[in-house]
Amino acid sequence: MLARSGRAEARLVLRARLVLLAAEGHSNQEIARRLGCHVDTVRGWRGRFARDGRVVTLEDRPRSGRPPRVSPATRCKLIKLACDKPARHGQQTRSTWTYATLARRLLHETGVGLSVSEVGRILRNEDFRPHKMRLWLHSPDPDFCRKVQRICDLYHHPPDGAHVLCVDEKTGMQALGRRFPSKLPAPGRAGRFEFEYVRRGTWSLFAAFDVRTGEVLGECKPQRRAEDLLDFMESLARKYPTGQLYVVWDNLNIHYEGADQRWARFNRRHGDRFHFVYTPIHASWVNQIEIWFSLLQRRVLRYADFPCAGALPRAVMSFIRRWNSDEAHPFNWTFRGHFVHTQRHHAA
Repeated sequence: MLARSGRAEARLVLRARLVLLAAEGHSNQEIARRLGCHVDTVRGWRGRFARDGRVVTLEDRPRSGRPPRVSPATRCKLIKLACDKPARHGQQTRSTWTYATLARRLLHETGVGLSVSEVGRILRNEDFRPHKMRLWLHSPDPDFCRKVQRICDLYHHPPDGAHVLCVDEKTGMQALGRRFPSKLPAPGRAGRFEFEYVRRGTWSLFAAFDVRTGEVLGECKPQRRAEDLLDFMESLARKYPTGQLYVVWDNLNIHYEGADQRWARFNRRHGDRFHFVYTPIHASWVNQIEIWFSLLQRRVLRYADFPCAGALPRAVMSFIRRWNSDEAHPFNWTFRGHFVHTQRHHAA
């Protein structure tokens, strides 16, 4: 049974087959050829089984092995050190550890010297890389759960006959002109673009993403001012002349009323059809227009070479027109916000 087992360790299966072939009268050379192993391996295991005759003989004997060079206490001290801030251990000029600085600090604090490669092996064995950092954005909004849940409900279950629009501004779009022409990619060679550039001006894009259709409405302006946003919202009101409109946007200052009560007055002019829904603080990722902005950045702006300031808004508006005619589609928003309640409940 062991010889036919697909779950037993490979070496045990090999030894069991070796014994069965020996019982059938095959020579050591023939067994080694069939099993693809060395003839000395066949000779050794054949002799051991012949002397004992038990299946347990085919298992490895206990081995003492080389005693560990690094004690468990030293390993724990190294990991504890890597979990702490370097500034607390005399490394005020560092924000993250390196393997070399960890080795030096461990020697200073414990007197145990480890090589840089040994430090790396110990930490990698724990799946720990103290020099690796990832961006993380925490929302301190005390009403985070309720706001996220409401936005997700609008995405998945919009009110009958209503339009859900994600609105935001992509500011500081730079019309960069490369000093030398970019080189196209070729087999075995990535494309290249000149790192020196000329600033030809900046633009701001006011945009709205229709959650139901994926259509985008956008306008480029030289600045991002409250009056510019009001003009854009008037365009939205003309685009959607009937029905209720739910506007999802972030906490930018011009998104609030201001001293002139701009949005209350705007809403009265349009029959109170607009409902303004704010994302939590530091949680603009809940706004689906950010997904579309990332597409614009990667496809149009990142490596562009604009010969003049006016070339940027022309390129952006051309992309919007092509998107609406060829690619417009709703995003597959899978996050529903429910896990937020569960996590906050357990944390409490």
